[in-house]
Amino acid sequence: MDLVGACRAFISVSEHGGFTVGAAAARMSQPVASRRIAALEERLGEQLFERMSRRAVLTPFGRDMLPAARQLVQAADVLLHEADAAKCKPWRLAVPGLCSTAALARLIAEARGHGITLDLRIAAPAQRVEFIHSQLVRAALLAVPADEATWSLPLGLAGVQDPGVRRIYIETLRIGRASTGPARRIWIQPEDDVPHIRDPLTRLRDAVGLRPAQLVAATDLTTAAAEVLCTGDLLLCSPVAAAGGNPQHIEARLGEAIGRCLGAGNGAGSAGGAAA
Repeated sequence: MDLVGACRAFISVSEHGGFTVGAAAARMSQPVASRRIAALEERLGEQLFERMSRRAVLTPFGRDMLPAARQLVQAADVLLHEADAAKCKPWRLAVPGLCSTAALARLIAEARGHGITLDLRIAAPAQRVEFIHSQLVRAALLAVPADEATWSLPLGLAGVQDPGVRRIYIETLRIGRASTGPARRIWIQPEDDVPHIRDPLTRLRDAVGLRPAQLVAATDLTTAAAEVLCTGDLLLCSPVAAAGGNPQHIEARLGEAIGRCLGAGNGAGSAGGAAA
C-alpha cells in the first residue's frame, strides 16, 4: 500500500471533516481517498473514523494516530524537497553581507538563465575563506591581491564634503602641533580589512606621520559610514559606488565575473576575487 498517500488522505479528511471535501483538498477523488483510508485502517488494525454520521469523525484511535501521520507526511515532503535540490546540483556560493537583496536575487535569476542553481551563503570575509577550506561551499567572493583576482575594483576615499580635488593626499590628515581639533580618520570596512589592503595603508600611515588611531578597521560597514557622516572622517570604498555609479552596470560586471568562475564562460575556478 501507499502508506504516505494513505496518511495524506487520512490527514486531509480529518482536517476537513468529510471524505468528499477532504479528498478534493488532497487532490484525489473521493473513492481513492476512501480506499486509501480503508487500506490504512486494515494495516493498523483499527478504525480511524466513525462512519455512523454524515461527517467523518475521528475515533479515539484515529486521534492517537493523527500526530504520527503528520510527522510521516512531513518527513516525506522533506525527502522529496531534498531530492529535487540534489538533482539540481546547486552551487553553494559564499557572498559578502553588504550585497543587497535585490542584487543577489538578480544574480540568482541570471545564474538560472545559464543553467546554474546558486545556493548563496552570506558570511564575513574570514568565514568565507574557512568555507572554502572546509569545502562547505564550491566558490566564494573574496578580496585577494590583484595578481590573483578574476576582476578588480579601484578603491578610494569618500567623505561627506567634496574636497574639490581628484586626489586626496593622506599626509594632509597629519595633525599639526598647534591643532586642537579631533584627528580625521580613515575607516576600513570589514570587506577591505585584509592584509594586501590594510598592511600597505598601515605602512603609508606610519611613513607620512599619522597617528596609529587615524587608521581604523570598522566592525561593520554601518558603523564606519555613520562615523563618516557625522565627522570629517573618510571611508575607504569603491569610487564608483561612492559616486553613485550605475548599479545595473556594476551588477552586470559582477555577474559576468561570477559566471566565469562557475564555468559558464571560458574557464572555471573555486573562488572569485575583487582586488584593490
